[in-house]
Amino acid sequence: MRSGVKVAVVGGVFAVVVGGVGYGAYNVLDGLGDSGVGGGTDSKATSSEVRTGPVTEDEIADTSEKFLAAWAKGDAAAAAQLTNNEGDAGPALTGFSESAHVTQAVITPGRATGSTVPYTVKATVSYGGKTKPWSYASKLTVVRGLTTGHALVDWAPSVIHPDLDKGESLETGESKTASIEAVDRNGEVLSKEKYPSLGGILDELREKYGQKAGGTTGIETWINNANADGADQTLLTLVEGKPGRVPTTLDAKVQAAAETAVKKYDKSSVAAVEPSTGAIRAIAGNPAGGFESARFAAVAPGSTMKIVTAAMIIQNGLGSANSPVQCPSDVTWLGVPFHNLDNFSMPHPTLKTAFARSCNTAFIKAIGPLDQKDKADTALVDEASQYFGIGRNWQAGVKTFDGDVPASQGAETAASYIGQGKIRMNPLNMASITATAVNGRFLQPYIVPKELDGRTFATAAPLPGGVSAQLKQMLRYTANSGEGTATQAMASVRGDKGGKTGSAEIDGHATSDSWFTGFSNDLAAAALVQSGGHGGTAAGPVVAEVLRAGP
Repeated sequence: MRSGVKVAVVGGVFAVVVGGVGYGAYNVLDGLGDSGVGGGTDSKATSSEVRTGPVTEDEIADTSEKFLAAWAKGDAAAAAQLTNNEGDAGPALTGFSESAHVTQAVITPGRATGSTVPYTVKATVSYGGKTKPWSYASKLTVVRGLTTGHALVDWAPSVIHPDLDKGESLETGESKTASIEAVDRNGEVLSKEKYPSLGGILDELREKYGQKAGGTTGIETWINNANADGADQTLLTLVEGKPGRVPTTLDAKVQAAAETAVKKYDKSSVAAVEPSTGAIRAIAGNPAGGFESARFAAVAPGSTMKIVTAAMIIQNGLGSANSPVQCPSDVTWLGVPFHNLDNFSMPHPTLKTAFARSCNTAFIKAIGPLDQKDKADTALVDEASQYFGIGRNWQAGVKTFDGDVPASQGAETAASYIGQGKIRMNPLNMASITATAVNGRFLQPYIVPKELDGRTFATAAPLPGGVSAQLKQMLRYTANSGEGTATQAMASVRGDKGGKTGSAEIDGHATSDSWFTGFSNDLAAAALVQSGGHGGTAAGPVVAEVLRAGP
């Protein structure tokens, strides 16, 4: 990108600023018709010779500069022609001024990294006699058109704003929902600025409870959600509405710890639940504002699922925490081999020590008798649903994916016992599973009191006598003994504590997902670090930091 270049709108007239000197907008566009801007739709080749190969540094600088100039000038048609998707880019760029009501803007490009050019937008939004400055950063990528050979901006809605996704648009006006003031369990105000991971949750709470809480509307700039039942995302507030107070179960101290913990790893998420009540005390993810893995992820949980498998073994009379089991380095189920990490074996393990070392083969061999009773394919399904509340349509006050343990066949059945196969979970699900093991019965996670709207919580049967005590014994041993895989991660956690590591292999990923779940006193937490490797290495420290902030 050429240094010292700014694309600006001043008083509704757009200009390029170079070294502080302004030039008329149309002068910026002089000669564009001869530079290949026309035909930017990648469909109108004008020469028999189409340039190929990677875009050059000069092409990246030239194309990005002209695109930003046309966008800043308010010439959506010219800017769209400089992209590889004119049909989608044109309306979106037009909406920047006509729907979002941006009246002034300065777009400042940064230094290109390869073919990607970052930039900052400093804008003024005006509506109904009210104005307010608006600043954010985004980026674009320059690619070569497949048919024209021209250098073009690779179009995506995020070019306009980083939070925009396909099918979404910017709008400024009177807000569609009433304002809220969400507070934690102690009355502390929860804001997106202080707790960025809560952005989506706060938007959803506003959508659902703003009017019920007595709030009024204001004037805002927002993203219209692509889903009809999705919550719009507020980006800028020009005039505050009167907020209605919405109580939540979140704990600001625990939430702050969760926000800090997930920043240590890319694509990480964590959730914390109070076993004695089901109250959600914290939920966070990195990157904040991205896909909310803590409540929406649907991925294999690895060996953290052995909590449920252990409960199933005990309830079906196949073993107990201190009964002997077999832990060879490998085992075959219907002709398919399964191995332990690094092919380790244990000479004389119990179910508790096999759980602590995360012996896969022990948890597969122990289920063998169920196969002879035609229960092997469904036993884990029944256990997860009937006692741990998985897949029971939770009514948390915000949307959640409530886990899925489907019936399986063949080798997938064995894989499911160790948290692979078709099983799908997220940190909120696994925190709830740990909370159920500790409490002895499932209490549905929730983030706002059910009295606020009279919704009905999901229920499940309590764990039969003695099962919870044995699960807690195994969790404690895994986090406190010298051979437990959770011991190192939980070393800094105080009080009555327990934990379980997990690593889940994902197709196409060179490194497994890192999982960890644990409890300390009356707080249970679970974390996922995608492609993080061993559970105790990445997800473990995330959970430990959250638990240390608890009671």
